[in-house]
Amino acid sequence: MRKILSYLVVGLAGLAVAWAGDAPTPAKPSKPHPLLQEALTGPWREITDIVFAVRTNYDDGHWYANIGYYCDDEQHKAYTGGGAPDVGQLCRLNLRTGQLQTLLDAKGGGIRDPQVHYDGQKIVFAWRQAGTDFYHLHEIGVDGEGLRQLTSGDFDDIEPTYLPDGGIVFISTRCKRWVNCWMTQVATLHRCDANGRNIRAISANTEQDNTPWPLPDGRILYTRWEYVDRSQVEYHALWTANPDGTGPTIFYGNMHSWTVMIDAKPIPDSRKILANFSPGHGVNEHAGYPTMLSSDGGADDLSQARSLRQAGLVRDPYPLSEHLVLASRKNELVLLDDAGRLDVIYAWPGPGGLHEPRPLQARPRERRLVTRALDDLDRGQMVLADVYQGRHMEGVKRGDIKKLLVLEQLPKQVNFSGGQDLTSFLGTFSLERILGVVPVEADGSAYLEVPANRPVFFVALDKDDLSVKRMQSWASVAPGEVTGCIGCHESRPFIMDNGPRPRLQALNRPVSKPVPFEGFPDVMDFPRDIQPILDRHCVKCHQPSRRDGKLLLTGDLGAQFSHSYFTLMFARLVADGRNGLGNQPPRALGSAASPLLKYTHGGHYDAKLSDREWRTLWLWIESGAPYAGSYAGLRNAAQQQVGEAAVQQVFGKEHAVLQRRCASCHPLGGEKERALPYYRSFEGSQSKAGRPVGAYERVVLPHEPMLRYSPMILLNFSRPEFSSLLLAPLPASAGGFNSCGKVFENVSDPDYQLLLAAIKRGQALLDAEPRYGTPKFQPNRQYVREMKKYGVLPISFDLAKDKLDIFDADQQYWKSLWWQRIPSHN
Repeated sequence: MRKILSYLVVGLAGLAVAWAGDAPTPAKPSKPHPLLQEALTGPWREITDIVFAVRTNYDDGHWYANIGYYCDDEQHKAYTGGGAPDVGQLCRLNLRTGQLQTLLDAKGGGIRDPQVHYDGQKIVFAWRQAGTDFYHLHEIGVDGEGLRQLTSGDFDDIEPTYLPDGGIVFISTRCKRWVNCWMTQVATLHRCDANGRNIRAISANTEQDNTPWPLPDGRILYTRWEYVDRSQVEYHALWTANPDGTGPTIFYGNMHSWTVMIDAKPIPDSRKILANFSPGHGVNEHAGYPTMLSSDGGADDLSQARSLRQAGLVRDPYPLSEHLVLASRKNELVLLDDAGRLDVIYAWPGPGGLHEPRPLQARPRERRLVTRALDDLDRGQMVLADVYQGRHMEGVKRGDIKKLLVLEQLPKQVNFSGGQDLTSFLGTFSLERILGVVPVEADGSAYLEVPANRPVFFVALDKDDLSVKRMQSWASVAPGEVTGCIGCHESRPFIMDNGPRPRLQALNRPVSKPVPFEGFPDVMDFPRDIQPILDRHCVKCHQPSRRDGKLLLTGDLGAQFSHSYFTLMFARLVADGRNGLGNQPPRALGSAASPLLKYTHGGHYDAKLSDREWRTLWLWIESGAPYAGSYAGLRNAAQQQVGEAAVQQVFGKEHAVLQRRCASCHPLGGEKERALPYYRSFEGSQSKAGRPVGAYERVVLPHEPMLRYSPMILLNFSRPEFSSLLLAPLPASAGGFNSCGKVFENVSDPDYQLLLAAIKRGQALLDAEPRYGTPKFQPNRQYVREMKKYGVLPISFDLAKDKLDIFDADQQYWKSLWWQRIPSHN
């Protein structure tokens, strides 16, 4: 498992490099610049200049990790230079004379994301001034005069673009959350007035939004990264929303993996879009292949995308026409066309690279949309026309679905790794709040109220409250918005029959408010809520002294999780999203696919749960089956290293006992089925799945080796003497499993005692800082730091002196992000 976790952390960062290495050899610039001449006599016949930014590249391999600081160490900066001076400049280049003008020299600061105003007379951009940590929006005249700062504060505001209503849309860390699978901060869509005032969030995303740009019809086109119970590295599609945040809708690509679709802009005089398709999980500085696409065939029609790969990886493509594109490439500005030609039209002679080239021209405003958000409301409404209309609904019959379970994806106030850490075991990355259930009518319709500006998703339930279909994406409403959808994962080109039909039954009654499960937590925690049920009903048969079915369901702690949680995941007793692909078949996830519920409801010996206990298990499974029900449980790098060190006390290369007593039957380390310990690679298991799988999906195999040989289950760091590593080679007469014969005659064997001592050393390492799920657990300093920054904890809070209820603190954090009603003055 150590290999798996390190692969998650290192692999995600290195993936972009691997993709970049596979790029085709860039085309050589042609002379004497025929594409430039074509542009100057065509799309640029009335244009003299372009503007662009100069800066050095940031270090992180992820496309988004270029702002703020890293969670583990606030002194480790993610922005360009990591705290060192940048070479930031905002420049203007005359295409006809070659004359270069520096509009603004940041003098050690960073400049990025220039966008030219509709009148062609001013530029909005993001500037991190030298010696400071945050990018703020600024505006300057195209002559370099009239510089003014628009936004301020301890947040990053980047990627601005002008809106036709006079405002500015941008992405910002004002959303106060961290990437679910990395150590850097999230920035989401926000907007402000032309003077930088009245800043408000217009996206509910718990993950990254990027590169907003207005479409001719007035909507905002942008990149939305999301993963609700599905792969964290595969879905980064193009979405649209109205400038007030209403109507977020997929535009292109949400069912297609391994491309970050970013820097999208409408192509002039065309219905098409130009986007940069950054390969894999994305490349540093958004580098990718310019791709012309259309959504006319629907959001999933790959035939509508045409890549200009001949140019190799470029940055920040800007469409001049359907045939001609301006872009940057390292220290060059280039023009490329759909025939594979490329011109280098300018090369920067100094340090740093070139970014975001934009023609300096006036242009017409896009259509101005009427605002539909009602700021004096904190809720909105959704209408579902027919839950049975959709893709991948095989076997679902009319009448099967009776309710919708409404869940909310919850943002993180800290994160320290590329994996799920203690949130789940290669399952969900985020906690999921249970809001309640609403009815589905006989005609498949539903009409419900949901809180504004919060990411919600649904599970369709049958008459027994078992899951039929899980959404695996999220939706939201702006304040006062009424929106709807046709069905459950319906195809985007699908249109319901326009012939006569009865009024939707759900609209014949007042809107349904989700009915909560009174008396139950709305965010589940395995040690607090589930382990006591297992203790009462399961542990007597599934503990080290008995181990029926070779399953351990005790709450004893292994290197990372409890033995019971690890067992439930790898014995396939619980069906979660497993970090796999989206739109799974009906009844493939959740309660309907989890044998645990059947075993604990009278179908397994005398394990008969009360209705309350069954409902508790059900709520836990349907909310993603998390382990730690608080983000306070997420471990910083030092804490993770302690866990590794504890395992290495036993399995380190220098441990001679395993060589002497075990190696003849068990190869020491690796992926062979009987390896001791067994470490699983993703590739090894995925090739045996017999179906499409996610890049880092938790694939559980028949006779799963992890259940017997993973260090997660071999070592017991609560009661070392009950470690399977010690009991398996002991005979039954000595209290062992007798799985390996009489390797040890009894517990007096010197080698047995050496292994026991090694496990106790690991336990001592882990016990030095009480672990999650134990009575004396306390969160780390980073959690406290961010909760102070967000105003949840007072600045004077001292973890050594003041008590902290982590579950209550989490709730206060989430509530602080809720939309606050703005009273009407009418």
